[in-house]
Amino acid sequence: MKDAARHPAVEIRDAVKLYGSFAALKGVSLAIRDNEFFTLLGPSGCGKTTLLRMIAGFEAATEGSVRLFGEDIGGLPPDRRPVNTVFQHYALFPHMTVAENVAFGMLRLKRPKAEAEARAREMLALVKLDAFADRRPGQLSGGQQQRVALARAMAPAPKVLLLDEPLSALDLKLRQAMRVELKDLQRETGITFVFVTHDQEEALTMSDRIAVMSEGEVQQIGTAREIYERPVNRFVADFIGETNLIEATLEGREGAMALCRLPGGALLRAEAAPALPPGHAGHLSIRPERIALVPPGPEATLEGTVEHVVYLGTDTQHIVRLDAGGSITARTQNAHSAGPGAGIGARTGLRLDEGATRLLVD
Repeated sequence: MKDAARHPAVEIRDAVKLYGSFAALKGVSLAIRDNEFFTLLGPSGCGKTTLLRMIAGFEAATEGSVRLFGEDIGGLPPDRRPVNTVFQHYALFPHMTVAENVAFGMLRLKRPKAEAEARAREMLALVKLDAFADRRPGQLSGGQQQRVALARAMAPAPKVLLLDEPLSALDLKLRQAMRVELKDLQRETGITFVFVTHDQEEALTMSDRIAVMSEGEVQQIGTAREIYERPVNRFVADFIGETNLIEATLEGREGAMALCRLPGGALLRAEAAPALPPGHAGHLSIRPERIALVPPGPEATLEGTVEHVVYLGTDTQHIVRLDAGGSITARTQNAHSAGPGAGIGARTGLRLDEGATRLLVD
């Protein structure tokens, strides 16, 4: 592809996908950089898999375009696109050896047999399965089969690798281990990875950037830190990790900060988009780990009564009924003291970290 270095690896422009009157995608635009681990994240039915299938060529856009390194590939069939896909179900051929499975795609592309076999061995070494080359898929664990599927998809050296929730069939411990391996593979090969998942922890762990999707639209694109710490709306804040969402009204500005009034009358300083006008009603987002339990009094930003205490191993969760109305959840690491007033029914103060509060658009 000509002048590929000057273009994004994948560029989606105003993509719409209609199934009858239902819009699975509603004018999606995004650009994925070369050699990037990019994740499409969202709940079931948000359009992320439809978008992935559109890049692969299994779905045609109703409107808009798909470009790879600047070239419009909308008219190319799947087998003519320089991409490969790893699905949830690995679809390995049970009658072939592991090495034969990995070499299969190369042979389909009419590569010389010796080249295909050498490449298969190289890919199996990359996924640490070279010792299993002569086994059948049925003799491997689920995690090993997943790595074979990855090796097979990477063997033809695609410019872009599409991964459709490939870890969903694995147990928790294996999923956690495979996250590290996937990211290492992406770095080693230099292939652009486009990863689809509904698992926020997977997205936060592996991604260079994340596109959060909902109801066929992209809500926000950013790094894991940007998405988590500076969500642009209530959906993103609520979907990524755990947060407190408290009703509030913007009353005015104090320098760069917004002054927000809670229903019970308390006034909090918060970050807010400059375009939001006074009188705007929204929700304050405050992450539980940014809240400390302190004695009631001048050190406290808010005060209330402890309603629930939940021990979670690494930390303890306190749910506090606020004097200002509503409740709020705080998390305290168990490496440190939970602070005074931690028992159920006790009065406590809450101190919010500087910059922890953000007024969101609903």
